[in-house]
Amino acid sequence: MANTTQRVAVYVDGFNLFYGLRSKGWRRYYWLDVHRLAENLLRSGQTLAAVRYFTARIFPDPRDPGKQERQNTYLDALATLPSLDIHYGHFLSKTRRCPDCGEISKTYEEKMTDVNIAVELLRDAYGDLFDTAIVVSADSDLARPITAITEQFRDKRIVVAFPPGRASKRLRSIAAASFIIGPGVLGNSQLSESIYMQNGFLLTRPPTWS
Repeated sequence: MANTTQRVAVYVDGFNLFYGLRSKGWRRYYWLDVHRLAENLLRSGQTLAAVRYFTARIFPDPRDPGKQERQNTYLDALATLPSLDIHYGHFLSKTRRCPDCGEISKTYEEKMTDVNIAVELLRDAYGDLFDTAIVVSADSDLARPITAITEQFRDKRIVVAFPPGRASKRLRSIAAASFIIGPGVLGNSQLSESIYMQNGFLLTRPPTWS
C-alpha cells in the first residue's frame, strides 16, 4: 500500500502571533513552544516536515525597560528546541513629528518578516519539502506568495492559521482552508517553566507572562 502520510511545514509570523495574543490579553500564552504548537495543529495522517519561526530582535524601550530582556529570554528558550528554525528580520528607526505640537520622536518599524516568510515558502515548495503548508499569520501581504505557490504547484495546499483576535478576508479567500488558533491549543503548547541552555544557564518564564 502506498504511503499516504502528508508532509506539513509550518511558518509562524512571530510578531503577528504575539500581537494577536496581546490583543486578547492572553499573557499566559506568551511562553509558547512553537514546535509543539505546530505539532498540535496537525491532523491525523500528517507528519511535521519543518517549523520556521520569523521574528526580529527589538530595541530597548524606555517605557518598558524589561521588554527587550523578556524577548531575549524567550528567543533563547526557542533556540534550545532542536527542530525549530528561527529566521530574523530587523527593525528600522524612523523619526515622527507630532502634527499638533511639532515634537519629534523616534519610532521603530519591523522589516523583512513577510519577505522572509515568502522566500522560505517558495524555497520549500520548489524543494518539495511539504504537501501542505500552514501559515500562522493574518498579514495580507502574504497573499501574493501564497497565490503564486498554489498556481505553480497544484498538488500543494496552503492553510492559514489566524492568531487569536486577528484575521484577513484576503488570506481566507485564497487559502485552501483557514481557522483561528484557540486557547486550548495554546494552553497545550507551552514551554517548560524552566529551561537549561547548552551552556548551563537557566531560563525561566518571565513573571509577568502568567
